[in-house]
Amino acid sequence: MSTVDDRDDQALSALAERLHGELLADAHRASGLGSVERQIDAVVAREGGLLDDPARTELTRRLLHRCCGLGPLEPLLADPDVDEILVSGTGPVFVERHGQLEPTEVAFASDRELRAAIDRVLGPIGRRVDEASPLCDARLPDGSRVNVVMPPLAVDGPTLTIRRFRRGGFDAEQLVALNTWTPELGSLLAGAVASRASILVSGGTGSGKTTTLGALAGLIDPAERLILIEDTAELQLGQPHLVRLEARPGNIEGRGAVPIRELVRNALRMRPDRIIVGEVRGGEALDMVTAMTTGHEGSLSTIHASSPQAALRRLETLCLMADIGLPHRAICALVADGVDMIVQQERAADGRRRVTSVARVAECDGLPVAQMLLEVPDVGGSP
Repeated sequence: MSTVDDRDDQALSALAERLHGELLADAHRASGLGSVERQIDAVVAREGGLLDDPARTELTRRLLHRCCGLGPLEPLLADPDVDEILVSGTGPVFVERHGQLEPTEVAFASDRELRAAIDRVLGPIGRRVDEASPLCDARLPDGSRVNVVMPPLAVDGPTLTIRRFRRGGFDAEQLVALNTWTPELGSLLAGAVASRASILVSGGTGSGKTTTLGALAGLIDPAERLILIEDTAELQLGQPHLVRLEARPGNIEGRGAVPIRELVRNALRMRPDRIIVGEVRGGEALDMVTAMTTGHEGSLSTIHASSPQAALRRLETLCLMADIGLPHRAICALVADGVDMIVQQERAADGRRRVTSVARVAECDGLPVAQMLLEVPDVGGSP
C-alpha cells in the first residue's frame, strides 16, 4: 500500500478488525490506556511491515478507536455539524446534519465491534445491556444522550442512537438570528418570562423543544433560584443559583430507581423560585401543575404534542396517570389555573426548526382551552 485511498480502505478495515479481535482475545493484557497503546504499537509493528507510514498511522488510529473509543463513530463525533448518530447493526450509519437525515460510508464491521463500542459507552457510568435487560438510556461525559436496544428486541442487531450535546445551547438572541424566533416573538416571550408566566413548550420529537426551553430559562432573572429536573441531564444554563437534578433508573434487579416525579416533589422542599422540568411524560405532570398553582409561578417544561390544544389534552392525561383519584374536572381546573402559555415548536420538512404559534391558556366551562396569541409567519432561514 502506498497510500490510504478508497481502494485500500476496505483491506485496512479488515486488518484493523482482525487485530482488534486478537487484542480482545488476549486475556492477560494489562489495564490502562498506556498499556493498550503499547499493545497496539506492538501488533502494528508485527503485522504492518508492508504498510507505508500513512497506512500504519491510520491502522494505529483505527485500532485505538476500536479499543478505547467508539470505533468508526469517532470521526462523526468529532464533526460539529452532526447532531444525531443512528446505528442499526452493521448497516450504514445515518446522521442528522442541519435537520436532515443522511447516510454515511461509516459502518461497524461486525456485531461484536458494535457491542464493544456500546460497552465502552455504558461501562464508565455503571450501566450494561444484555438479553435480560436489552434497553438502556444513558449519557456520555459531554452530555450527549444515548439510547441502546439489544437483541432479541432489536431484530437486525444492536441499535445505538446518540443525540449530540451542543455545549452552551442557544440564547434568545441567537434563536432570533437563526429565524427560529421572530423579533416580535422574542419580545413576547421575554415579557412572559419576566412576568412569571408558567410556560409549556410543545412539539414533536426533534422539533427543538429543549433548545427553546433553554433559551426561555436564560431569560429568567439571575437572582432567582432555579431547580432543573431532567430525565437525562442535557440543559446547560448559566444562572448562578441553579440546582440540577437527574432521574436515576433502577439497577439490574429493578431497585434504586428515582423517577422524575419524586424529584419534582423533593424540589418543592428546596425553596425554588421556579422549577424547570425537561419534559413531562408521566404522573410528574400533576406535581408540576400543582407547583405552578402553589407559589411557583413562572415554571417551565416541555411536552410532546402537535398543537397547543393537543398539549392541554395530553397534559390532562398525564396528570390522570398520577393515579391519586382526582376527578377529571378537578384535573382540568388545575391545568387551567397552572399553565399560562403554550409555545408550539415544529420541524419543517427541510429540517428547519421554528416556533409556529403561541397560545394563552384560559378556562371555559371548567375546561382549559388554548387561545391563540400569536401565529408566527415562516420567514425562512437555516435549519
